[in-house]
Amino acid sequence: MRTGENTRILRSTLLAVSRNDAVRRAMVAFPPTRHVVERFVAGETVDDCLRAVRGLADAGLLATIDHLGEDTTTEAQATATTEAYLTLLERLSAEGPTGVAEVSVKLTAVGLALPGGAEIATRNVQRICAAAGAVGTTVTIDMEDHTTTDATLALVDRVRVDYPETGTVLQAYLHRTPADCRRYATAGSRIRLCKGAYDEPASVAIRDRAGVDAAYLACLRILMKGEGYPMVASHDPHMIEAALGYAELVGRGPDEYELQMLYGIRADEQRRLAALGHRVRVYVPYGTDWYGYFTRRLAERPANLLFFGRALVGH
Repeated sequence: MRTGENTRILRSTLLAVSRNDAVRRAMVAFPPTRHVVERFVAGETVDDCLRAVRGLADAGLLATIDHLGEDTTTEAQATATTEAYLTLLERLSAEGPTGVAEVSVKLTAVGLALPGGAEIATRNVQRICAAAGAVGTTVTIDMEDHTTTDATLALVDRVRVDYPETGTVLQAYLHRTPADCRRYATAGSRIRLCKGAYDEPASVAIRDRAGVDAAYLACLRILMKGEGYPMVASHDPHMIEAALGYAELVGRGPDEYELQMLYGIRADEQRRLAALGHRVRVYVPYGTDWYGYFTRRLAERPANLLFFGRALVGH
């Protein structure tokens, strides 16, 4: 069996594990797991999160903060998540990091999957956007699996009428994404381009690594040539090098795009790029509901799984 096929099977297995309640309970209850999770998650409280953000700022890095929580099954949970973001933004304003930090929001966490979810999520996102604007920062709407793409982009379009600085995410491995990139490569638009972290069927997504890389580069060219603000989310040195090359080719200055990486992954490279004068933003997740996020990080890179295994053995 080829290495690529082995990797796809491992990735599919880990993504299935991320949705298994029995495995979730076992991992969350296993003390060494939490120690390892600290590499990828800034902590469970706002204090933990702000401590991490201040550390990033001291190194010349920006941040986008995700309050973890995706399994929202009631409107009360959606409201609680929204309130958590409002509290976070208040703390950011009171303690000064709004100049370096924005927030990222998953729509399922604020009610999208509930009955009447589009209206619930829109109201909650509007509250978060209003609070962010009041303290001088921005919001990026995260993208989830392909079944939510149309609803997510429709909500973003609606919210941007009043909050045009609201950003969103496009996933390069989806067949539809080049067209979405052309649609959003417009003045004022903020687009985070990532490869994609969900186990999507071949009918909607490219499945092989080489194909995904080629799609990412094609989408990146569209965004760099456009009039929007590209946010290049990748840890792949080849993608980062290409992004810097495209930016130079089209005459983008250092404040006209940014690089983005995940908290805990290639931290030395994040600092190196920032020291060279590039805008580098780190995706900082925090909260008690870290399980789904953590298992997707393991699925994305086999090296993360190896790190996890070694750390558990060490404990």
